[in-house]
Amino acid sequence: MTTQYREILRLASLGLSGRSIAGSVSCSRNTVSEVLARAVKLGVEWPVPLEVGEADLRKLLFPEKEKETSSRTPDCEYIHRELAKPGVTMTLLWDEYCRKCRDGGEIPYQYSQFCKLYRKYAVVSKATMHIERKPGERMEVDWAGKEMRIRDSVTGGESPAYIFVAVLPASQYAYVEAFTDVGMESWILGHTNAFAHFGGVPRMVVPDNLKTGVDKADWYSPVINKTYHEMAEYYGTAILPARVRQPRDKPSVEGTVGHVSTWIMAALRDRTFFSVPELNREIREKLEELNERPFQKRPGSRRSVFLEEERDFLFPLPARPFEIAVWKQATVSFNYHVQVEGNFYSVCHEYIKQKVDVRITSRMVEIFYNGVRICSHPRVNGVSGQYRTVHEHMPESHRRSAEWSGERFISWASSIGPNTEGVIRSVLAGCKVEQQGFRTCMGILKMADKYSVERLENACARALSYTPRPTSRNISAILKSGQDKVLPSAGPARKADDRHSFIRGAEYYGGGRDAD
Repeated sequence: MTTQYREILRLASLGLSGRSIAGSVSCSRNTVSEVLARAVKLGVEWPVPLEVGEADLRKLLFPEKEKETSSRTPDCEYIHRELAKPGVTMTLLWDEYCRKCRDGGEIPYQYSQFCKLYRKYAVVSKATMHIERKPGERMEVDWAGKEMRIRDSVTGGESPAYIFVAVLPASQYAYVEAFTDVGMESWILGHTNAFAHFGGVPRMVVPDNLKTGVDKADWYSPVINKTYHEMAEYYGTAILPARVRQPRDKPSVEGTVGHVSTWIMAALRDRTFFSVPELNREIREKLEELNERPFQKRPGSRRSVFLEEERDFLFPLPARPFEIAVWKQATVSFNYHVQVEGNFYSVCHEYIKQKVDVRITSRMVEIFYNGVRICSHPRVNGVSGQYRTVHEHMPESHRRSAEWSGERFISWASSIGPNTEGVIRSVLAGCKVEQQGFRTCMGILKMADKYSVERLENACARALSYTPRPTSRNISAILKSGQDKVLPSAGPARKADDRHSFIRGAEYYGGGRDAD
């Protein structure tokens, strides 16, 4: 008990005996005698100024005792942090505190005072305030910490099923669904199904700082994932992430996760499920039971309070549910296409080497540059490596070449003559992909501009007499040498499959003429 120095001096000034003073202030007569002796020695008399308190009198009268009894104040914030760790108790922390005090030559508090100081800190610094939630104001969402299991009916192997939980804090009305993963599509689908279950949309959604929802966690300005933000815009709600490592920002869903773990997950612990739809059917039944279960400390149930007090305050649902879209960033390659999931989609050639944002839905691929949509394509499904090219996206030179086709080259060649048409057909037939022969065909047909249509037709006839598959180099050589001006002599027609048709005959070398 603290000695009342001021009261001892006051009572002594009234002429009371040491025994009477000791009985009045609840201390020993020796203490009273010692205090009065020190006061006389130091010239301290009553009345003592009001600004001089008990601590000041103690330091003045017994400075050595003040130094001896000085105790090291425990670090209550450290104690609070360490108590959250498994196996750490107040006794262990007090023992560590005492060792530190002895090492530093300081006097430790006793265990009871040590605990008292911490409890005072916890009450003052860690007190929580009960906040009344307004109906329809917010929806808290999270993944349950534990997983359920799905068994493969063929192999017998098991895979995890992750439990999505959403709750309206005002009524505690809950929604639960199982997914095969915790990716973006599952996260967004959980929200859209929760909105449909509640029959409306709250003014804000409070998630944790998980990566599927928040790209960058920040105390003041968290960066919301683009797909998540797009969903919020579609439903007319706002995303307000909880602070990092602050579960008290979303206490309702944290508490509901505990109820879900008990009344749904634990209740189904002995059941075997072979698919996620089968598991979700059972979850829905247990969820109805949970929402109908009466409250312990308030009248009604989650469902009754929701119907009576909260449902009418939710925003109405849009006509159609949100279509999940995935955003990616890509760079326009030199062939003015961007690659999306193994397929290629054209962009105007002016954006070559620029970074663009790609929005992917189940039906469409949309491409944005600086927030402006510059093109869209139907999404290609199935075999990868397919191209979707818009004619207007090509440069002028590519556009002209793209207008050509095999039929057009054959039609052009037939207008020159049957031999030219035969050469063009043989060139196209010799390519795995028809487009590979377009340049060769163009080169052969353009020779008519330099040498005339008649000479090209004759050159093609001469080339076909040598080989069934002439090249542009063969025809060019014939035209340059003038061989096209001398038609081959009539002779027995060679078979199309003659392996040695390319060998010059005796007539070519003059061997067929009689010697003089």
